[in-house]
Amino acid sequence: MGIRFGLDPIRFLLERLHNPQNGYPAVLIAGTNGKGSVAAMTAAILSSGGLKTGLYTSPDLIDFKERIRINDRMINRDEVSYCAQAVKEQVTEEISYFEFLTALAFLHFQRQQVDIAVLEIGMGGRLDATNVVHPLLSVITNVSLEHREYLGNTLEKIAREKGGIIKERGICLTAATQRSVIETIKNLCRERGATLYRLGKEIRTRRHRDGTFSYLGIGARYKRLVCPLAGRHQLANAALALGAVELLADRGFRVDECAVVEGLRKTRWEGRLELLQRNPMLLVDGAHNPAGAATLRRALESDFSYQRLCLIFGVLGDKDYPAMVRRLFPIANRVILTRPDSDRALPLNILLPTARAFRKNVEVSEDPGHALRQALSWAGEKDLICVAGSLYLVGEIKKLHRAGRRSDAVTEERVQ
Repeated sequence: MGIRFGLDPIRFLLERLHNPQNGYPAVLIAGTNGKGSVAAMTAAILSSGGLKTGLYTSPDLIDFKERIRINDRMINRDEVSYCAQAVKEQVTEEISYFEFLTALAFLHFQRQQVDIAVLEIGMGGRLDATNVVHPLLSVITNVSLEHREYLGNTLEKIAREKGGIIKERGICLTAATQRSVIETIKNLCRERGATLYRLGKEIRTRRHRDGTFSYLGIGARYKRLVCPLAGRHQLANAALALGAVELLADRGFRVDECAVVEGLRKTRWEGRLELLQRNPMLLVDGAHNPAGAATLRRALESDFSYQRLCLIFGVLGDKDYPAMVRRLFPIANRVILTRPDSDRALPLNILLPTARAFRKNVEVSEDPGHALRQALSWAGEKDLICVAGSLYLVGEIKKLHRAGRRSDAVTEERVQ
């Protein structure tokens, strides 16, 4: 099955698996953008503090095993085989791919006896398959208009869907800023007797000129921290991760300051302002909605230095691509449209008229590999090639780039 909202199928399946998701505490993270980064940083800090930490994210870029990790190690083939067979044996009705993988992850974490699991919501929150857990903490990174055909046409409706992860007498942490979104989250917390903490209120950060930052939390204070993920927007994500770790300490999952510093420093999160090479720079970013595109533009304008910009862009048909095009295309010197390898990919003959409204000299290449070769042949050492619009496209480019580097290494070895 494709996308499906509703908790009954996954609940029935998990009951037949004896509810593995209840075998360990969890953190649940929702939001329009940044939830994967927050999940990765939170898990890295907890792991650095000595906790056996499960991490479940989506989507994957190259290998679906990327989605299921313990202490940053992907699930291995043997565990995939065992857990997949165990889940399959209990499937009695139609199940979606995401529901199947979610059940597999829950079972794997139980079998490996994790101390805690950090779970990223797939889409929305209230009816997402991950929302069968009863988390110690619910995090909502931010809320923008997205997936309107599923979540609603207004910020308030989307905020209510994402706020569905807030539990009775639970704890919610958010970096949302819009008044209507904050009011919606406040009302949900009030209705459920939950406690709300906000970035900019109970939790603050201070950026320093040398690129480090200080964290001023509910009780904790950390100075001169390093956020390893590129882009100024990652400071808010780092603050949410630190806030999550601080709130978890009150629930018995204490991590000392050395582990906080080290865990944050060692965090890696692929596909988000990830630099694959230099001279010319090849940057991939999973910006796949207008808010992500706006964040990417700010980063390109303030965090990177280059002479010319080539944008390789491909997008899925259910995204607000006109708004993404409007934000990104005006700053590019060259634009190459391509198509991600997905049934949901937007046909280029539909994308092209919108693209040419903002950039006349737009090129088209159905094959992402050909688009990449075109960009690399055009770019000089001081130029930047940016791949954006879809995580599916980012995964393809990463795979092609990795294969190209291996091929170059083999050629060089033969020459030597």
